[in-house]
Amino acid sequence: MNKSIKKAVSALLALTMCAAGTGILPVIAEDTDSKTIEALSLGTYEVETFEGATVWTSIYENQLPGYSGEGFAYLTASPIYFNVEVEEEGMYEIKFRAAQILGAGESRMQTISINGIDYSYNMPYLTEWTDVSFGVFRLKAGVNELALKPIYGYAAYDTITIEKAVFPELKGTGETSDPNATPEAKSLLKYLNSVYGKNILSGQQEIYGGGHNVQTSIRYDASTDTCVDGDGKTYQIVEGDYGTDDQGNKFPWHCVDENGFDYTYNTQNHNYAYNDYDQECRYLYELTGHYPAIRGFDFNCHNPGFAWEDGVTERMIDWTKNKNGICTASWHVTVPTSMDDFEVDEDGNITKISNDWQKFTYGISTDFVTANCMVEGTKEYYFFREAMRLLAEQLQILQDAGVPVLFRPLHEAEGNPGQTAGDGKGAWFWWSKEGTEVYHQLWKLLYTTLTEEYGLHNIIWEQNLYAWSEDSALWYTGDEWVDIVGFDKYNTQYNRHDGNTTGPNEDAESKIFWSQVGYVDNKKMVSMPENDSIPSLENMEIENAKWLYFCTWYDGEAGAPQFISGSEYQNPETLKTLFNSDFCITLDELPADLFSASGEEPSTEKTTEADGDFKYGDVDASGEVDILDVITLNRNLLGKEEISETQQKAADVNLSGIPDAADALIIMKYIVGVVTELPVKQ
Repeated sequence: MNKSIKKAVSALLALTMCAAGTGILPVIAEDTDSKTIEALSLGTYEVETFEGATVWTSIYENQLPGYSGEGFAYLTASPIYFNVEVEEEGMYEIKFRAAQILGAGESRMQTISINGIDYSYNMPYLTEWTDVSFGVFRLKAGVNELALKPIYGYAAYDTITIEKAVFPELKGTGETSDPNATPEAKSLLKYLNSVYGKNILSGQQEIYGGGHNVQTSIRYDASTDTCVDGDGKTYQIVEGDYGTDDQGNKFPWHCVDENGFDYTYNTQNHNYAYNDYDQECRYLYELTGHYPAIRGFDFNCHNPGFAWEDGVTERMIDWTKNKNGICTASWHVTVPTSMDDFEVDEDGNITKISNDWQKFTYGISTDFVTANCMVEGTKEYYFFREAMRLLAEQLQILQDAGVPVLFRPLHEAEGNPGQTAGDGKGAWFWWSKEGTEVYHQLWKLLYTTLTEEYGLHNIIWEQNLYAWSEDSALWYTGDEWVDIVGFDKYNTQYNRHDGNTTGPNEDAESKIFWSQVGYVDNKKMVSMPENDSIPSLENMEIENAKWLYFCTWYDGEAGAPQFISGSEYQNPETLKTLFNSDFCITLDELPADLFSASGEEPSTEKTTEADGDFKYGDVDASGEVDILDVITLNRNLLGKEEISETQQKAADVNLSGIPDAADALIIMKYIVGVVTELPVKQ
């Protein structure tokens, strides 16, 4: 049995025994003749008249005056059933006049079932009858079967109101919370606000660290100064990029193949390998014909103690400057599991720190006191200062390169709901385990340190919120500290709301979306910065869930979830439909002046126009010439991919009139620097 059900049953038994032992029994009015009613239409109804309900007038000596009708229903051990009939499929709001007095100051999870699918609502402690909205729900045309289920129970219900959901016009804001934001950041935020509520931006998280590592048989032959693989194939060495191993032997750090693909020297195995950070984006392109508009990154490798380099900053620059794409980044900043492994002197200089990554965590299993980050002189204060310094180094490089970042630090703060509002007891990460007050202090410390001390203004600040109840809004730090709020959706394998029992859960999560819109008073845009299954185009349209963007998490290694390519998480046909729809914005549809609109709203014109404007060699119409253009052309020549007339002109780099293998070879040479200009006349 589920632990939560055990607790509910135990509480019910204890309450019953207590009542019996003191002679205090529920005050129940005479039962009505029939609890079975016909399907309800839109309107307001007495819950005590529903099937499975009994009529109460007080709860264990506790009076609740002011109820309507002959009494109210008290949800304890049995479900309360009712049906609702509507004329058309769509979104409907369900409200109750309710009270919840079980534990002083404690919220109580309530469950409403709609056509066999359970939805949860965390009802606050209410000693008086209060109008409570459970949210907006999708009802099918015809009769819908509903029930209040006593999974936790113990709440009083007087009336229910069912009405057609009314959605406000989405507003958000195109103004940055940082008044000194860079022109690129201001331009990007204005563009995001211009499409918010009209379109959704596609996104994909890349793996980080040493993920997707691919070893090769390529080795360096010092006698011939060449890189050669096991089949005798040679690779071009990148000149001026040599290192020396522990024995004093010289070797080149990088070599490239005929496609311009880069391989990096592995000092442990003395061969060349690569991390396939493009795996997920390449999969999307091969499946849908488009790259995502937004690519997700993570600064996890820049941590005190075991900071190392995975090239994330360079990839972010490439994505923005060469691909005209949008960067979002999280920060899985870790702290010592035991603070005994970290020491500083009286001036705050680090004198002891482990370089073993296994002695660090971003979870809650640590004696690291989060509140001490704000207390100068504590070890936590100096550790977090060092973490911010390492982060700032990378953000400075991006700012110097003109790259703005949708930055989502200290994410998923609430975790699961706590017993009392904002207590942090459900936290998954160290930064929020001490509750909302400390969390907000930490957010503000990070914000002011990066902007004021380090002068970093290329950041668009994004904060995670959940939607367990109105209490979730307590984790919002405030309008002046946040630009975008976002919900991380992971529900493929549980808590399904889409009516299906197999396959990916393509629910649009309209209830959560509009809850978050309400939490920020419709002043900030609402996004989906992490997700497993991408909501379907149909569901987003029907449910009126207008997320700013989605960003699917990466495919794990062998045995781990394959969030983008796994059939249990994504339906390929759904992806193709969405990515090729007018509603979804992909990389090739971002405006050319996305980052340079001088503070004005960027244009909505595509980077590559359909009227014939093109760049020679840019076969995939991404805006830049790279290895993916060679792949696109080769797939076209093999009959595996169609390209437009404009793309054919871009591919004809030798001006022969017909794109062929010779053009692919010339583009390869251009990528590695052998050819310096395109087109090349015959």
